[in-house]
Amino acid sequence: MGSKKSSPWAWIPTLYFAQGLPYVVAMTVAVIMYKRLGISNTDIALYTSWLYLPWVIKPFWSPFIDLIKTKRWWIVTMQLLVGAGLAGVAFLIPMPFFFQATLAVLWLIAFSSATYDIAADGFYMLALDSSQQSFFVGIRSTFYRLAMITGQGLLIIIAGGLESWTGLEPVKFSASSSTNTQTELVLTEQSYNVPATDEMTFVAFPENLTLNTNNISPDSLKKIQEFATTKNLENGFVTIEKKKLDGKANDASWWSTNISTPLGVYIKTNFGEKDKAISGTDGKVGNAGIIAVRLTQKPKEGETVVLNSSLKSGDKSISIVNGDRVVFTDRNWNNPAYLVVQLDYKLKTEVSTEFKGVSGNIKLAWSITFLILASFVLLLMIYHRFILPRPAVDVAKVTHTASDILKEFGKTFLSFFQKQGIGTALAFLLLYRLGEAMLVKMASPFLLDAREVGGLGLTTGQVGIVYGTVGILSLTLGGIVGGIAASRKGLKFWIWIMALCITLPHLAFLYLSWFLPESFILINTAVAFEQFGYGFGFTAYMLFMIYFSEGEHKTAHFAISTGLMALGMMLPGMIAGWLQDMLGYNHFFIFVMICAIPTLAIIPFLKIDKDFGIKK
Repeated sequence: MGSKKSSPWAWIPTLYFAQGLPYVVAMTVAVIMYKRLGISNTDIALYTSWLYLPWVIKPFWSPFIDLIKTKRWWIVTMQLLVGAGLAGVAFLIPMPFFFQATLAVLWLIAFSSATYDIAADGFYMLALDSSQQSFFVGIRSTFYRLAMITGQGLLIIIAGGLESWTGLEPVKFSASSSTNTQTELVLTEQSYNVPATDEMTFVAFPENLTLNTNNISPDSLKKIQEFATTKNLENGFVTIEKKKLDGKANDASWWSTNISTPLGVYIKTNFGEKDKAISGTDGKVGNAGIIAVRLTQKPKEGETVVLNSSLKSGDKSISIVNGDRVVFTDRNWNNPAYLVVQLDYKLKTEVSTEFKGVSGNIKLAWSITFLILASFVLLLMIYHRFILPRPAVDVAKVTHTASDILKEFGKTFLSFFQKQGIGTALAFLLLYRLGEAMLVKMASPFLLDAREVGGLGLTTGQVGIVYGTVGILSLTLGGIVGGIAASRKGLKFWIWIMALCITLPHLAFLYLSWFLPESFILINTAVAFEQFGYGFGFTAYMLFMIYFSEGEHKTAHFAISTGLMALGMMLPGMIAGWLQDMLGYNHFFIFVMICAIPTLAIIPFLKIDKDFGIKK
C-alpha cells in the first residue's frame, strides 16, 4: 500500500492513541491494580518506579532502530508484543506469585512501549512532509491524551464495575456508643450460625455493636486487637511478613537491617503522624469491640472474595481499626473474620455509625480488564498492519555499521554533557518535578485507602473518574493554557510562575489528607486544581528541554533530556511509598510541599534567552 493511498487522518490518531495506552498502564494502571490486590505502598512505589527505566535508557538504543528493519515494522511488532504482554498479565494475575510475574511482564511491556515511541515518532517524520507534520502535531497530542483518559479513566471504571459485578451484596453493620450499656465482648472463637440461603452472601455478628463510652486500658485494647489479628492470620484472612521475635524479618538484607529499618524507625518516631485520639490524661484509650463476618456459602475452588469495609455514614468518632480488608477463600469461608471497632477516647455522648463492606473477585476483575485491553491493542496492531503507509524513505539504513553508530552516539552523548551550564541544567531536569514525582505514586493509593488509615476510601470506579477523567482533562487544559501563555511572553518571563504552579497546587492533596472530605465534588475539584497547575507548570519543563537541546545534535540531545526527565520521576518515586508508610499520608503531603524548595531554588541560576519561546 503506498503512502498516497493512506490519509494521515486514517492512522495518526490511532498511532498515538496506541502510544499512550501502554505508558499509562505501566505508570498508573499498575499502581491502582496492585493497590486493589493488597500490595503495600512501599512495594508499589519501589517496583513500579522501575518501570520508568526503559524510558530512561531509551536514547541508548534509539540509534539502532534505524539499522534493523523499517519504522513500520517496529511499530507493528512492538504493538504485537505489547498486546501479548497485556494478555500475559491477565493470565498471571490469578497466580500465587502474581506480583513478581506481572512486574516482569510489565517491564517487557514498558520496554516495547519505549521502542514503539522511537519508531512512531520517526515514522511520523518520514511519512509526512513538513507542513503535514505541523498540522497534525496537535492531533497526535490530543489522541495521546485521550489514551491517558482511557487508561486512567475508562479502564479503571471498567475494572471497578467488574469488581462490583463479581462481588456479593454489600454487607452493612453499625456501631453505636452508649453511656450505660454495652454488647458483651467474648475473646474466644465462636461458632456463628448463618441463615440458610440460596445465594452466597455475608453476615455480620452482631449487626449492631454497642460500646460503652467508658475508656479501657491500653492492655485491654491490645488483647482485643491481638485476638482479632491472630485468628485472622490463622484462618488466612490476612497475611503479613514473617518476623523473628526481635521484630526483624527472617530474610532481612544488610541494607534493611542496618540502613532502611533504623532510618525508617527514626523517621516514623520523630516525623510520622501520631495516632489520633491515642489516650486521655489518665492513660486510657477508647473502648473497642469485635464484629465477626462470615460467608453463607463456599466459594469455588481457587476463587477469592475480598471484603473491604469502611465508614458509610455517621459519626467519625467510631472507626474500624483492624480487619478492614479480609480475604475469603474456599478454605476459610466457614470461619469468622474479625473486625475491631473502636471509639475515640474523647467520645462521651451517644452516637452511631454505619459501616459498609463491599466485595469482589479482585483478581478476576483485573484479569478481565487486561484481557479487554490486550484485545484492543491487538486489534490496533492488525489495523496498522494494513493501514499504515509505506514511505519510500522508510528503509533500514545499511550505510553505517552498528559499531559506527555506537561511536557516533558516544560522541553525541559526551557533547551533551560538555554543554555550557550542564550542571544547572541537570539539577533542573532532575529536581523540577521532585514533588510531583513523590505525589504521583501515592495519589491513587491515597484515594483508594480507607479513611481509618488516612485515605479517602473511594471505590476503584470513583478513582477512575477523579484521577483518570477529571484529572487528565484538567492536566490537558493546563498544558494548553501554558503553551498559549509561553508563546506570548516567552519561557524566561513565565519560568517563576510556572515553577510555582507545579508546586503550590500540591496543597490540594494536603487539604484532602487533613480534612478527609466526603464530598465527591470537592475531591474532584481539589484534584482538578492540582492537575491543572501541573499541566501549566510542566510547559516550562518541556520548553527548557527544547532550549537546552538547541544546536548540533539537537534531536539526540532532546532524547537524552527526556531520559533524564524519566530518571527524575523514577528515583524519587522509588522511595515515595516507603516514606508514606513512615510518615502517614498527611505528613507525607507536607513533605511533598517541602520538595518545592529544590524546585524553586534552582530557578535563579538558569540562563535563558528572554526571547526564547515567544511566537514570531
